[in-house]
Amino acid sequence: MEFGNNGKGSVEDAVINAGKHFANLPSQGNIVKAVIGLVLFLLVAGGALSTFYKVDTEEMAVILRLGKYAGTAGPGLQLKLPFGIDKVFLVKTERIMKEEFGFRSDINGGRTTYNKKGFAEESLILTGDLNVSDLEWIVQFKIEDPYKYLFSLNNPVGTIRDISEAVTRKIVGDANVSDVLTTDRAMLAQKIQIELQSILNSYEIGVRIITCKFQDVNPPEKVKPAFNGVNEAEQQKESLILQAREQYNKEVPKARGQAKQSIQEAEGYALERVNRASGEATRFMAVLDEYKKYPEVTRKRMYLETLEKVMPRMKDTMILDTHDGKSPVLPVLPLQSLEGVIK
Repeated sequence: MEFGNNGKGSVEDAVINAGKHFANLPSQGNIVKAVIGLVLFLLVAGGALSTFYKVDTEEMAVILRLGKYAGTAGPGLQLKLPFGIDKVFLVKTERIMKEEFGFRSDINGGRTTYNKKGFAEESLILTGDLNVSDLEWIVQFKIEDPYKYLFSLNNPVGTIRDISEAVTRKIVGDANVSDVLTTDRAMLAQKIQIELQSILNSYEIGVRIITCKFQDVNPPEKVKPAFNGVNEAEQQKESLILQAREQYNKEVPKARGQAKQSIQEAEGYALERVNRASGEATRFMAVLDEYKKYPEVTRKRMYLETLEKVMPRMKDTMILDTHDGKSPVLPVLPLQSLEGVIK
């Protein structure tokens, strides 16, 4: 605002310019208010949007408030403090994870592809009898404590792989190659699972081993035919043992049953003979007592009873009468022809 040296015109111009300046001040104030309102709206909207988060059904949310553990949240729509005060880490606690050793499997277009190339260092293991086996195995695990899984170790999956490989080489290295290839595969896998879980518990990594399983165990390619022959022989041996046990279980109970039956029959026969002998002895003693009382009558009765048993067996019968010292021959008595008439 300038004032000239010559008077009135300059003063009037200055007054007019000052009025125009103050007239423009309200419009500039509205723009400032609009900008401030827009900024506040964006802050409020951003804060509201950052307050909500979603947790899937197979996940758990670990919440850090200003860098300190504040708890966990389950599946669903959840709330947290905005503007980075709360940080949320999602962990798939309901999913069974798998680590593969000696091979890799990929799913392309719904089909699973198997790839073994480049993983020989993982699969070749020296056994206790200084032989080499080509072992492929998997380890399945599940996250039990998401906070420990996230913050106890820098690389939990890599740690699980390293420990699993070390434990497998240790346990397989104490076994014979024939046991690894044939009969003790399941037992060795169980021992690996138990020791692996024990080491991970000491690390407080927050995972639980579901299973440790040998996918495929083979000898190296150069000695594969010889080992296949050994494997077939072991399988044939087990088959013959099972057949022998089956035959044993079939024949031995049968023989025991027959022996028991023979013993029971012999005991029954012995009891029958003893009872019969006891009965005959009792009958004989009864007859003897009667004979002592009435000897003539008893002798005659016994004689007639004996004739009743003997006579039917004879075809022709001759009776001799010795009365008065004479023994004339009597005519033949045809008892056989009279048998039907007598009856």
